[in-house]
Amino acid sequence: MSFPRVLIAACAALLLATTGTASASTHPYNGLPFAKTSFWNTPLPASPSIDPASSTLVSDLVRQVNTYGTWVNTTQYTAPVYQPPAGTPTVRVKLDNLNATLQGQLNAVPIPSDAKPSGGTDGSMLVWQPSSDKLWELWQAHKLKDGWHASWGGYTAGVSTAPGVYPYPFGVAASGLSMPGGMLRSDELYSTGKISHPLAISVPEVTAGLFRAPATRTDGTITGGGIPEGTRFQLDPSFDVWGTPGIPYVVRLIADAAKKYGLVVNDKGGAVSFMAEDPLSIGSNPWPSLFENKPYYSVFANFPWSKLRVVSPVSGATSALTAK
Repeated sequence: MSFPRVLIAACAALLLATTGTASASTHPYNGLPFAKTSFWNTPLPASPSIDPASSTLVSDLVRQVNTYGTWVNTTQYTAPVYQPPAGTPTVRVKLDNLNATLQGQLNAVPIPSDAKPSGGTDGSMLVWQPSSDKLWELWQAHKLKDGWHASWGGYTAGVSTAPGVYPYPFGVAASGLSMPGGMLRSDELYSTGKISHPLAISVPEVTAGLFRAPATRTDGTITGGGIPEGTRFQLDPSFDVWGTPGIPYVVRLIADAAKKYGLVVNDKGGAVSFMAEDPLSIGSNPWPSLFENKPYYSVFANFPWSKLRVVSPVSGATSALTAK
């Protein structure tokens, strides 16, 4: 049975009414981040070049799904995205791992007074200020008596014209890909009922010493196998997203985005996982309702993993040492 778009829009409106809205200081997103020409904002071509290793990589992804399961990171191993207004006081974030370049970029960050990092050992937190067109990404952010600290991170000036990829060795994601580009964002689901960008996924078994553009680094540990960070999967365009039964509404939107934009491996994780904006910066938690109050490990049970294919990277894969 297909899902009429009017019904889909009505479902989104109902979900919004039941979950509430966020404060004006953090939402809504001021458009999609990064340049219009960035891979984060560019649909895949009608007939993309398919990687020669596509079948091997898809088989390995299916194996990892069956072995480790699937998940949606919503309150840990993701990040809140704070959007402070112009005039927000800035603070110095002390970098605990010495790097003069990055420390200089963290000396004046407009962190809201009530900001908190996401849970989990990553403790990530993003500060995107549209008025100044700047983005700060903090890894293992924590507040002590002397102020904010972070173990690592990245900084982007001119977000609206940036590619959304950090040069080695910067960034929070182990691939060097900027986090907000591949996030699930509740406001876009409510306002447009579609996802207009690639989605980031993490996988448990990541290839060691190898990554694919647009990634700039890796934390992979698997030799002789695994999936390189930066690998871009695409759902077969012929797959019927709206007519296949047993798929929750938001997962259909994810599948639709996987057809048009793809799924990009940006990090290593305990399961094959998607990344949703942490509710800390939303003002309420929309994710349980959006996923129909199903356990997160079950919502992708009927996702067509075997119908994926791998698109050839923008440029050749290369090797790098782990930087995080």
